[in-house]
Amino acid sequence: MALLTIQSGFCQNIPHLQKKGNKTQLIVNEKSFLIRGGELGNSSATSMESMETIWPKLVDMNLNIVLTPVYWELIEPEEGKFDFQLVDDLILRARKENLKLVFLWFGSWKNSMSSHAPAWIKLNQKKYPRVKDDSNKSHEILTPFSENNLQADLNAFKKLMAHVKDFDQKEQTVIMIQVENEIGMLPTARDYHPLANEAFKKEVPKELLQYLQKNKEKLVPEFSEIWKKNGYKTKGNWEEVFGKGLHTDEIFMAWYFSKFTNIIAKAGKDIYPIPMFVNAALNAPEKKPGQYPSAGPLPHIMDVWKAAGNAIDFLAPDFYNPSFKQWNDLFTRQGDPLFIPEHRFDETAPFKGLYAIGHYEAIGFSPFSIESVADAKKEPLGKIYDLVQQLTPTIEANKGQGKIDGVLLDKENNTQIIKMGDYEFTFKHDYTLNWSDGAKAETWPMSSAIIIEIAKDEFYISGSGIVVTFKPLKGNVNAGILKTDQGKFENEKWKTIRHFNGDQTHQGRHLRISVGDYEIQKIKLYTYE
Repeated sequence: MALLTIQSGFCQNIPHLQKKGNKTQLIVNEKSFLIRGGELGNSSATSMESMETIWPKLVDMNLNIVLTPVYWELIEPEEGKFDFQLVDDLILRARKENLKLVFLWFGSWKNSMSSHAPAWIKLNQKKYPRVKDDSNKSHEILTPFSENNLQADLNAFKKLMAHVKDFDQKEQTVIMIQVENEIGMLPTARDYHPLANEAFKKEVPKELLQYLQKNKEKLVPEFSEIWKKNGYKTKGNWEEVFGKGLHTDEIFMAWYFSKFTNIIAKAGKDIYPIPMFVNAALNAPEKKPGQYPSAGPLPHIMDVWKAAGNAIDFLAPDFYNPSFKQWNDLFTRQGDPLFIPEHRFDETAPFKGLYAIGHYEAIGFSPFSIESVADAKKEPLGKIYDLVQQLTPTIEANKGQGKIDGVLLDKENNTQIIKMGDYEFTFKHDYTLNWSDGAKAETWPMSSAIIIEIAKDEFYISGSGIVVTFKPLKGNVNAGILKTDQGKFENEKWKTIRHFNGDQTHQGRHLRISVGDYEIQKIKLYTYE
């Protein structure tokens, strides 16, 4: 069972995902759509007054999409009574600004907690029970084992999706939904509510065991090792199949979190089947389940999340962790699409975004608390997004064909080699040139670039802070620059601004985009003996 669900038939005229080559595209208004996103701070979209000063910043940074929460407590303040005025106002203003929206459903769980559940849920713990830890202490987290909890969330989400369909299907302003937010169990690895304890003693659901048997050779190694260690058992309760320990507690919770979330997503898709995903708070190597949000949609248990249903189209990482390449490799190792809905809005974010779009051919990228900038027009993110915007038709045309890649460089990792077409490209950080300003600095700013093969011997290279040299992959010959142009796209057509040679190419030795410059260069290579 694949995690990615491709919409077909009558769904083709609404936002959907489709495969292109070995990658995935997001299709909006029947055209491929590459997300240049930003996620709002948690409380910024609670009123249109608080949003008023934010919209111009989003436009100034060249965003094409805003990730904004939809708050259960605000749309259903009284049980069964819904108010979608804020939702409508956000959609209408986004249209006015020529922006799309991804709605983040802050329903049962937000950063593990149930902080955004309505008051009528919070005040009736008997009907809407919370998790308990191993000391029988309740926490402000709705237990996924309660049918009442599920039905309350389900009812609200279905009302939301029906309203979005009625209000927005024609314009397609809302193009994806994140179901819940950073699901996970705290402060213990699993829930000890009586409903959870009862489920823990039962046999592992056949649905999960059948999935594991069918996909035995494809399971992620961390999970496969757990199952193998206990003898690849296909019958028994959770501890009999997976052994005793925190790892089994986490697997157990992952199944029930995912079943709950898939039921929510499926019900929403039955109404309006636009793409839906879940996001993960990443775990640190030294932390144990429960010290981090246990059982969230993380790579080491992604098989459990996939086995529980396919209404969720993909799992997505939230980055407050410096190991950018490592985590993205883990999220994509089974061929799943990459979307980064949340990244700390720091000085590295723009360059990591370009790298994700280049190397992983990601659906898109989105820093968190996007409104926090003082002067949006000066932000490097806006300059990187301008390059991405210009290159989007070229990126999407070549997606999934092995013709796109990216590099991410700093002082410690200042060189990266890419093989593409008939050439080997050596990308180095701009400061590796000993005459560069800042080359002797203790720390170097992050730099990145995307490379796209557009014809034999011809490539676009775009980014900031890089120097590129090249050599042929075959034959005892040399590679030289036939032509290098700096330019831009106007109405999707390339326009040369300057022809580079001489000092700008080090007399034909390299292509360079200095730190602080943000450029697209078109280069044509040739070989000589």
